[in-house]
Amino acid sequence: MSEGPRLIAVCGHEAAYGRALRGLVDPAVTVVPNGRQLYRTVAALTRRGQESCVVPMTLGRDPELVADTARTLSALPAAERSKTVLAEPFGTSQHLIGWLRTAAGRTPDTAALLVTAPAGGPFEDAELYRVASLVRRYGGHALVEVAFTGGDPDLAEGVRRCGLLGASHVVLLPAAFARPDLPDVPGTRVEGAGPSIPPAALARVLAERAADARRRRDEHGDDGIAAGLTAADNHGHSHTHPPGEGHDHDHGHSHPRQHPQTQTQTQASTPTHGAGQVVRSTA
Repeated sequence: MSEGPRLIAVCGHEAAYGRALRGLVDPAVTVVPNGRQLYRTVAALTRRGQESCVVPMTLGRDPELVADTARTLSALPAAERSKTVLAEPFGTSQHLIGWLRTAAGRTPDTAALLVTAPAGGPFEDAELYRVASLVRRYGGHALVEVAFTGGDPDLAEGVRRCGLLGASHVVLLPAAFARPDLPDVPGTRVEGAGPSIPPAALARVLAERAADARRRRDEHGDDGIAAGLTAADNHGHSHTHPPGEGHDHDHGHSHPRQHPQTQTQTQASTPTHGAGQVVRSTA
């Protein structure tokens, strides 16, 4: 009797190409970057007669990961592709905002929040400013700033900026699977908020994504790959919905655009600041 489908978490910059998931996911989950490693992993499982379910580990800032994953899977021979399903991405920007708001609620209101993530392309980074703006607007913290690991501003500069705006206590809030190292900035107490998505929640969402993908294939014959190819155009998988509550990096990234339904909801209920604007209270 063959084993059940193997869950494969395919990772981009938000998960440090897999390094950030070490110790966070069940050992039964295979963690790989996209590209050759994903292709070889799926092919090896198929040769052993095992099915696989691939989940793109993005939080909404890397729609290209979904499309690139679909392209990798579509390159498999038809026999191997028939044993593989592509799930919806782990999360969207709207999910990320909710997770960050929950994490922010566990930190003192008197602290400044520094929303951090590994740097991506210019549009992915601009999206983080929008996310941080909504975290501040619907939270209890007067000061919310943004900084990037490997980007501009970096974490130390982000902490210094908070200090210049009057903060003596800064809490780093990771908007990615990777947890940042704490910078040492004299005169400012810097702490980490811990993972914004705890391991139990991470496991639950992965299970939901896999179950939905298998159900879609069994009931509709849809392996998710064709829909995944359009993900970069639609800012995420073309049929994403909220959960229950490296590839070969040799191409440029397209401008991620918000899903029309999400855009309508956001415009109706959550006004946003400009992407490059400093996010802080005007009181």
